[in-house]
Amino acid sequence: MKKIFTLIALCITVIVSAQNFQGKATYKTFRKVDFKMKVDGENSAMQKQIQEQLKKQFQQTYTLNFNKSESVYTQNKKLSAPQASMGGVQVVIAGNGGGTDVLYKNISDKEYLNKTEISGKRFLIKDKLEDYGWEMTSETKNIGNYTCYKATRSREETRTSMSVTDGKPEEKKEKVTVTTTAWYTPQIPVSNGPGEFWGLPGLILEIQDGKLTIACSEIVMNPSDKVEIKVPKKGKKVNQEEFDEIMDKHSKEMMERFRSKRKSKDGNSFSIEIQG
Repeated sequence: MKKIFTLIALCITVIVSAQNFQGKATYKTFRKVDFKMKVDGENSAMQKQIQEQLKKQFQQTYTLNFNKSESVYTQNKKLSAPQASMGGVQVVIAGNGGGTDVLYKNISDKEYLNKTEISGKRFLIKDKLEDYGWEMTSETKNIGNYTCYKATRSREETRTSMSVTDGKPEEKKEKVTVTTTAWYTPQIPVSNGPGEFWGLPGLILEIQDGKLTIACSEIVMNPSDKVEIKVPKKGKKVNQEEFDEIMDKHSKEMMERFRSKRKSKDGNSFSIEIQG
């Protein structure tokens, strides 16, 4: 009888331990940008300045707090450097919440909520998590102390590039195939990862999604300072398709304002094309 009670107590301990399971992963992002610029009457100094500003905006650090079924992914705040004038050109990444974004994922319910801002207006995007249809492989590599396995997927998407020449905005669209490579570790058995990535039998430690790279730099399992994983609630509720339409309209309005400002200048030809 005593052995039976001991076994029951052990089972209860394991269940409680699983319920309290929590981890914290830090990720760093990098993006290769195809940057093309033509400026009449000005030297290459502006191009170098814009390239440097783009590089800084795409290099960010994020924290993923997760348990067995839920997670919160947030950008780590940092002091922003003053914007350089660069001949009146300011580089702004549309849709960047400026460190205020909160991405909540519920793996059990296969849905996410993303709290984000556009020009001070707050939105709460609620939708289903995408089924990535990962293709599993037996290829492995070590990331830190973890053995990771490779998984891939490919998708077709329409890529849009915007340019302004002589004050006239031009939009170009093309179909491209984007390959995503994920490295996950079964040593941390949660079907989660950075951003909206998920769906593998282990935590994703590295993502290469087209020209975007997300790499895990630190993992702390069951940290002493527990973080409560809260569901974001504030913001105008929309689904992903509705938000994409809002973003598209906002981007076109930004280009129109830029066009109007350039029109009042000296008429020099100015063109920027950013892809990837």
